[in-house]
Amino acid sequence: MSACVPTRPADPTRTDETSRTHPPHSPPPKPPRRFRISGADLSASGAVFLIALPLSLGIALATGAPLQAGLVAAAVGGLVAGRLGGSPLQVSGPAAGLTVVTADLIHRYGWRTTCAITVIAGIAQLGLGCLRVARTALAVSPAVVHGMLAGIGVTIAVAQVHIVLGSTPQSAVLDNLRALPAQLTHVDLAALLLSMLTLAVLFAWPRIPGHAGRALRRVPAALVAVACATATAALAGITVTKVDLPSWSSHALAGLPEGPVMGLAAAVLTVTLVCSVQSLLGAVAVDKLASSKPALRPEARRSDLDRELLGQGAANIVSGTLGGLPVAGVAVRSAANVNAGGESRNSSMLHGVWVVVAALLMVPVLELIPLASLAALVMAVGIQMVSLHHIRTVTRHREVLVYAVTTLGVVVLGVLEGVALGIAVAVGVALHRLTRTRITHSVDETDSTGGGTHHVRVRGQLTFLAVPRLSRVLHQVPQGVDCVVELDGSFMDHAAFESLQDWQKSHVAQDGKVEVTGRAGTRIAEPASTSNSCCRPWTPWRNHHCDRPQTETTEPPAGGGGYQLASGISAFQRNTAPHVRNELARLAREGQRPTQLFLTCADSRLVTSMITSSGPGDLFVVRNVGNLVPLPGAESGDDSVAAAIEYAVDVLKVQSITVCGHSGCGAMQALLNSPPEGGAQTPLKRWLRHGLPSLARMAVANQPWARLAGRAPADAVEQLCLTNVVQQLEHLRAHESVTRRLQDGSLELHGMYFHVGEAQAYLLTEQPDEVFDQVEPEGELRPA
Repeated sequence: MSACVPTRPADPTRTDETSRTHPPHSPPPKPPRRFRISGADLSASGAVFLIALPLSLGIALATGAPLQAGLVAAAVGGLVAGRLGGSPLQVSGPAAGLTVVTADLIHRYGWRTTCAITVIAGIAQLGLGCLRVARTALAVSPAVVHGMLAGIGVTIAVAQVHIVLGSTPQSAVLDNLRALPAQLTHVDLAALLLSMLTLAVLFAWPRIPGHAGRALRRVPAALVAVACATATAALAGITVTKVDLPSWSSHALAGLPEGPVMGLAAAVLTVTLVCSVQSLLGAVAVDKLASSKPALRPEARRSDLDRELLGQGAANIVSGTLGGLPVAGVAVRSAANVNAGGESRNSSMLHGVWVVVAALLMVPVLELIPLASLAALVMAVGIQMVSLHHIRTVTRHREVLVYAVTTLGVVVLGVLEGVALGIAVAVGVALHRLTRTRITHSVDETDSTGGGTHHVRVRGQLTFLAVPRLSRVLHQVPQGVDCVVELDGSFMDHAAFESLQDWQKSHVAQDGKVEVTGRAGTRIAEPASTSNSCCRPWTPWRNHHCDRPQTETTEPPAGGGGYQLASGISAFQRNTAPHVRNELARLAREGQRPTQLFLTCADSRLVTSMITSSGPGDLFVVRNVGNLVPLPGAESGDDSVAAAIEYAVDVLKVQSITVCGHSGCGAMQALLNSPPEGGAQTPLKRWLRHGLPSLARMAVANQPWARLAGRAPADAVEQLCLTNVVQQLEHLRAHESVTRRLQDGSLELHGMYFHVGEAQAYLLTEQPDEVFDQVEPEGELRPA
C-alpha cells in the first residue's frame, strides 16, 4: 500500500533526473569522495624521500643486512605506518637507533631469523597497542632515553670508522676500539678520501650563506654529500667497494626463528622496547613541531599514541615478512616532513611510493654509490645522536649519572642491558632525592642574645625517615621565642606532619610564636587549624582575603578597595619585603641602572614584571593608554612620553626599547570605532589622535598586514593592535636621541605583543612583512 506525497514543482534549473531523485526539500547529495593529494604533501614527500634514500642504504650497510632490506623498511614504514599510524606527520623507516640491535641479532642468529624476530616484535607491539599502554612508555626517564641513543650513536660511529678507513668492523664496540690502532696503519686512501669529501659536504652544505644558500639548502645535505662522492669516484676513476643490490628474485624473506628460546625472547623484547619508545617519543616531538604550524588541521597536530603503536606493529610485521629491517619513527625525516610543509599522512605514504619506484627503477644509479660514502654518512648520524643539547638538559636537572651509566651500559653491555641499568640508576637517584633531607637551624644576627627570630630550614622532601632529625633540630629552639619553619619541598607525609604539629602546639603553649612558610618564604597552610592563609602565586588581587577568617557568610567590608590596598601592603611587608630588602637597599645606594625602556599600555591586565620575569631595577617602564609614542613636538604641552624617552636614552643609557601592545586593547577599539575627529575634544580623544597614523597604516591597500605566528589576525581590532606596535616603533625612530643611538649601534628597538587570553608573548621579527613570532618555553623535546 503506498501513500501519495505531494511535491512542489521541480526547480527548473535542475535536470529531470536530479529533480526526481532529490526533491527540493531534501538535503543535497554528498559529492563522491575522491582521493586528493595537496601540493604541500607532494613537495614534502619528495624532500623526505631524498633524505630517506641514502640513509636507508647506509643503515642497512651498518647492520650487515642486505642493502635491499633498508629500502623495504623505508617503503613499508611510509606506506603501512604512514597509513595506519596515529601520528599523521611522523615518518617511519629504518632508524639509526635500531642499528646496534639489528647488527647484533644478525651476527647471532642470521638474517632470516632476524626478520622473524621483527615480525614477532610487531605482533607484540599490536598487543601493547590493544592494551592501550602507549602513554606508559613515556614514563621512562628522558635521561635513560637520551643515554640509550647516545650509546647507540657511539657504537655506530666506532663501527663505521673501520669502513671509512677501508676495512670491516668487528661485532663489538670494545673489539672495534682494540682493532683501531692496527687499522690506522693500513688505511685505504681512496675510501678515506671519499669519506672525508662526504663529511665535508654534509657539514658545509647547511652553512652556505646568503640567498643562494637558502635556495640550495632545500636539497637535503645527505643526498648532496653522497652524490658528490659518487660523482667524484666515477669521474676520477677511483676503485672502491660500491653498493651491490642483488636481484629482487634472490631477496631473502623471513624464516622460522632458530636459536635458544630465552635468547629469542630477549631479542624480541629489545626490538619491541626500542621501536616502541623511539616511535612514541618521536610522535610527541612531532606534535610539538606541528603545534607551531597554525595552518595545519587540528587532527594533524595531535597524535593518537595507542594507534601509533598499532601502526608501528603492523609495519614491523610487514617489513619482517618481506625481509626488511625493523621499523620505527625517525626524528630526522619527521622533522623534515613538518618543515617542508607536510599537511597530512599523504606525505609519508607518498615518500614510501617514491622509495618503491627508486628500488625498482634506479638500481643502476644506486650501484654507483661507494660504501665508504654511506659509512661516513651513518657515522655522522651516530655522532649527532650524542646531543650536546640533551647533555645540557640532563646536567641542568642533575641526572648526569643516569645518562652516563645508560650510555656506558649500552656501549659495553648492549641496548637492553644498558637501558635496564639506566632505569635502575634512575630509580635509585629518585629514592635518594626522596630520602635526602637537609635540616638546619639559625638565629637572626640582629640579636646576639638568643632572643631573636629562629629559623628552621628544611631542604628536600619531609618523610618519616627525616622525623628524627627534624625533632632533634626543633628541640634546639628555645622556649618562648619567635620561630620560622621554612619547608622547601613539595611533599610531607603524615608522620612528619604530626611531629611538626605536636611541636608547634607545645611551642605556642609556652608563649612562643611559630610561622610555617613554603619555598621562597611564601606562607603555607600551617599544621594548626587556626591558619587563615589562602594565597597562591598570581591569585587575583581582588580575591585576597589572607588576613581574616573565611566563612560562607563573610561579606566584603565597606570600602573594599581601601581594605584590599591595606591588606596587600600588609602582605608585602610580611612576606615579600624581607626577601627584597637587601636588593632594594643596594639599588637605593647605587641608583637605578635599567637596561631596557619598556613602553606599554596602561591596561590593568598587563603585569610587566610577570610577563618579562623582571624585578626591581630591570625595566624603566612607561605606561599610557594605547602604548602610544607621539611624534616629536606633537604632544602640545604634555611632553611626558618624550621626556621619558630622552631620560632613558641619554641619562640611563638603556640598551633597548620595547613597545608592547596587547590583545583586546580598549584604546584601539575606541580608535577603530570612533576616530578622534570633530566633536567635543575630550582629553582621551586628544590623546588618541596619536594613534591615527596606525589607523592610516592599516588602511593602506598595498601595505602587508602584520601576522601573528604565521596566522592572520582574528579581527580588525587585533590587526590594529599589531599595526600600532609597528607604527609606534616608527615614531620612536623620529626622536633625535633614539636616532643618534641607533646610528652608532648602541640601541635596539623591539616590538612585542601579549595575547592576554592565551598568556602568550610574541616578538616582532626582522622580516619585512611584519611577522610576530611566538616565544616558546625552553626545554622542548625536539628531534635530533
